[in-house]
Amino acid sequence: MQIETSKPWNWLLFPFSSVKAGPDCLFAASVGHGIYQIDAEGSWEKLSSGLDDKTSVNRLQLQHDLLHACTGSGLYEWNGEAWENDGISIPCYQYRKIGGTSYAATEYGLWSKSGSKWEQIACEEKKVYDFINLPQYLIIAHESGISLYDRFMDDWAHFELETHVTSLAVFRGHLIGTSDKGELLIGDKKGRFDRIRFGKPFIFSVLAKGNDVYVCTDRGLFQLAYICNQVTLLSIKLGCPVTDIDMQGGSLYMATLFEGIQTFNI
Repeated sequence: MQIETSKPWNWLLFPFSSVKAGPDCLFAASVGHGIYQIDAEGSWEKLSSGLDDKTSVNRLQLQHDLLHACTGSGLYEWNGEAWENDGISIPCYQYRKIGGTSYAATEYGLWSKSGSKWEQIACEEKKVYDFINLPQYLIIAHESGISLYDRFMDDWAHFELETHVTSLAVFRGHLIGTSDKGELLIGDKKGRFDRIRFGKPFIFSVLAKGNDVYVCTDRGLFQLAYICNQVTLLSIKLGCPVTDIDMQGGSLYMATLFEGIQTFNI
């Protein structure tokens, strides 16, 4: 799918917070201007029914052909005609469905749903921003650091980092996170985390795509690399703040703060 993302009349005014690529269209969330669907011809359609334009959209997720919006007023699912609340009515920051179980990171902990009812399962007193669900481990990024649950040992480890950890990824066996101070957090596999600032870029988030990890910053898009036993950043696209990315069919799509939705071939 190669989409020519032509712009609505006031596209430059839209700071975009998230983008998701489907097989034949894009979905993009703007900050304070609603959520849009962009078809293969570049036409923009606003998906407004059931959701206030001014709702803060933190992340979009597209899984099993279902589009979810994690918003400041809860978790919503697009049913093809309107947004419906999916049972979470508190601020939601991340959503994933793994097997038959749904997980939501919220203002009040991590929740899960395997039938029809959501239940709080971890970090009840903390804002949870992101999580990674691995066969052995459940890793949670929250307002004071990172918590790790070892399923085999039935034991929790809590890493109090005195910062909001806003996104997570795994790279070369290292746990990678971002802080609300724009730092990259790199686990040393021994329970400690190094805080790294790569010069001027303020890091918004890390995103795993396949075997690669991408880094969204206020200076552009980077990719993590491991050179001389050190994690470093390789520039992919510079020039504008990138808040989110997705890939589909050899194309990479970027949500930006000032230049709409950008696309280029990879």
